[in-house]
Amino acid sequence: MTTTLSRYTLLFFLILAINPLFAQYLKPCTLALTGDAIITRKLSVYQEPEFLEMLKVIRGADAAFTNLEVLLHNYESYPMHRSGGTYMRADPEMAKELAWAGFDMVSLANNHTGDYGVGGMRSTIEHTANAGLLHAGAGESLAEAREARFLETANGRIALISCSSTFPDHSRAGKTRGDIPPRPGLSPLRHSTTYTVTQPQMDQLVSLGKSLGIYSDSFQPETRIRLMGETFRLGDSPGIETGCNEEDMNEISAVVSNAKTLADITIVTIHAHERKGDITIPADFVVEFAHAMIDAGADMVVGHGPHVLRAIEMYKGKPIFYSLGDFMFQNETLVRLPYENYERYDLESNQHVGDFNAARYKNDSVGFPSRPMVWESVIAVPVWESGEFTSITLHPLTLGFGQPRQIRGRPMLADEKLGKKIINDLIELSKPFGTKVTWRDGVGVVNLK
Repeated sequence: MTTTLSRYTLLFFLILAINPLFAQYLKPCTLALTGDAIITRKLSVYQEPEFLEMLKVIRGADAAFTNLEVLLHNYESYPMHRSGGTYMRADPEMAKELAWAGFDMVSLANNHTGDYGVGGMRSTIEHTANAGLLHAGAGESLAEAREARFLETANGRIALISCSSTFPDHSRAGKTRGDIPPRPGLSPLRHSTTYTVTQPQMDQLVSLGKSLGIYSDSFQPETRIRLMGETFRLGDSPGIETGCNEEDMNEISAVVSNAKTLADITIVTIHAHERKGDITIPADFVVEFAHAMIDAGADMVVGHGPHVLRAIEMYKGKPIFYSLGDFMFQNETLVRLPYENYERYDLESNQHVGDFNAARYKNDSVGFPSRPMVWESVIAVPVWESGEFTSITLHPLTLGFGQPRQIRGRPMLADEKLGKKIINDLIELSKPFGTKVTWRDGVGVVNLK
């Protein structure tokens, strides 16, 4: 018996020696996943213990991801007539700061991709690449924006595919028939919205349409109408239904299926502000999309965009993080803003970024500065071994709610009291999806069963 075991042991080590690729699959691959990074100030100058410990989590992973929700340029490009909100821009050196912090991969598909037109997007791609950051989700054509990008690590090859459902339409990448250049931009996931209304509500909508001259006096609706660009259908009770654009879903699914054959771990990320009622609840189409990506071969889906944490779902043994919240939120310390941002608040030419912040947030009494959940998030750390997840831990972060503008927005590990509160929030958010999260030794632990 002992001789037989020794032979098998010897054979095992011979296989490892002959085939290093086989040995790779026996090693765990650790990921560090974060949400939105709106970075406008250096990271590398800080030394707080909670900050340095957070960096160990990121740097200790084989690969680390964040959504880069800011453009990197020196104002070479003009702002577009419409932005994703505040026109986001930071010094190009911020890409190197993210690399210094330990990040390897970034998504460039979000509602700010087109804030400064194609030039701003191209500059961001250039600076992220020069900093050694793998990027996905934006490119010179729809095909390029859609495609998977691959990161080589010692413990596995990782595919990254990114898209956004929230964007001004001008930032959406386009196709070509070969006679006209394609439109550069982001990889979109479009969606439809249908409002269900009761009979009395339908009657009111039809009456409104007739009074505005949209419908003729003889118009007789059936069970569905289009009014002011929206679709309404008759039902027993009011509601909102959303669904993925089939063309976009099929194209992204095909990219995922292909990437699965070329990588050990396939990650799909989506920037989605859309909600189902409360901001912490993803819209139905986001859930539909996440499930479809896992069905197509993705090993996980990472959501970002709403600036708050959302549920975690284990779908067919694969994690879906519907939103990992904010990793960095320094949108108040931009150097310049275009005319359009100031015009919105009737600000004059001698008023600047600080005045814009005061007007927008009414001296921190409304909006992002007044919402604690915006300044609370996690780093998700999944471990992948032999083709499956063996653990997922959640490291709670604080971004400094209530601190002055020049301080808040930079992450560090939360203390025990706040950390437990953040994980308890995730526990409650994840319950409707059947996912159990527990608080253990200062971190959240996802039950993988």
